[in-house]
Amino acid sequence: MVRSRFAYLLLIPVAFMLMGARGAALVDPDPIAVPAGLTAKDVSTAIRAGIAQRGWVVSKDEGGKIDAVLNLREHTARIAIGYDTKQVKINYVSSENLAYSEKNGARYIHRNYLKWIQNVVSDISRELQVASIKHE
Repeated sequence: MVRSRFAYLLLIPVAFMLMGARGAALVDPDPIAVPAGLTAKDVSTAIRAGIAQRGWVVSKDEGGKIDAVLNLREHTARIAIGYDTKQVKINYVSSENLAYSEKNGARYIHRNYLKWIQNVVSDISRELQVASIKHE
């Protein structure tokens, strides 16, 4: 009887580790530098092309800000992409079924979201470089 209680006590930390394995600290990515010579329209076009590659859909586009949504299986993520001719900044807005939480002033989310955002950063960066080459 003592052994079974001890075994259960050992399982508690393991369960907490497994629950935390899916979550990660949510930090918005560093701004993406825009190559010299691109107009705001060029930047907007590059952002739209970059996010479309991964299934993100533009829900709103007002000068200098694009709101985008990703619906993937039962998960939904919303981001705001602020931009000008110097930089592009991606910020988390909200999500559903991605285990978002705030604890002690820190934000946490399912680690897949961070992978998705890193892909968006890479895709937008690539599209900005392509746009820059077209302007040369």
